[in-house]
Amino acid sequence: MITIKKYAAIDIGSNAMRLLITNIVEQDDKEPQFNKNALVRVPIRLGQDSFTVGEISPENIERMTDAMKAFSLLMKVHKVEKYMAFATSAMREAYNGKEVVEIIKEHANINIEIIDGKKEAAIIASTDLHHLLKSDKTYLYVDVGGGSTEFSLFSNGKIIISKSYKAGTVRLLNGMVSEILWQEMENWIKLNTQEYDEVTLIGSGGNINKLFKMSGKIQDKPLSFIYLNSQYSLLSSLTYDQRISELGLNPDRADVIIPATQIFLNAMKWSGARNIYVPKIGLSDGIVKAMFYGKI
Repeated sequence: MITIKKYAAIDIGSNAMRLLITNIVEQDDKEPQFNKNALVRVPIRLGQDSFTVGEISPENIERMTDAMKAFSLLMKVHKVEKYMAFATSAMREAYNGKEVVEIIKEHANINIEIIDGKKEAAIIASTDLHHLLKSDKTYLYVDVGGGSTEFSLFSNGKIIISKSYKAGTVRLLNGMVSEILWQEMENWIKLNTQEYDEVTLIGSGGNINKLFKMSGKIQDKPLSFIYLNSQYSLLSSLTYDQRISELGLNPDRADVIIPATQIFLNAMKWSGARNIYVPKIGLSDGIVKAMFYGKI
């Protein structure tokens, strides 16, 4: 017998907001299947407000509220039975973040929880990573967002250590990541990977997913350091307008993709990784699975 549940996850990031609606298919004596039903992405760059002036602007509060009303209606017509909405670094650092949460609750009837970097990393790590992790290998999982980057080290199929840094793409665009912070990330990666003979990266976030799509590779094949470095050179050689017109990048992707690639390349260099796998997972997927398994 098959039972199907519909869960939804709302991820309020520093570069965009996403609504993921998932069908969870349960069968006797089988692992549940998580099938994407719908994904809506709205490019509201909250980090531009939060990281530069410390608050979410009235214009973006209005845009957020409208988006949440739309998300609420979409969940209603899809007959979603359970949802959770999490906001990350942009809302964490805006002094009016809690006020925005209250406004959205009042006008869109959506409850938002502002989470810290540690919880964000734990939720992302609760995705289907166990299907990717070979028990005899070591992996550095790197999730690059607009406001922060989360690192998680896995060995023998288990998580060893996680760390979150305020080094996201929107911060980098605004010159807000110091050389000291770059050095801290380098030291952390080198210290925690030095005892392992070989490390492979697993990357997540909209930018690495776009780079993977541009490569034309099939899903279970990795990107090499050489390929990623060549893409970084290509992207850096083009103007913002050329990245949109010649590569077909969305306007809100055409700028952040360069600093994101820089973070992934550095993580590969510091860990000695030659390849990076790019599964289709992220915070939204993690929220759905964590809800289903009762972890949040």
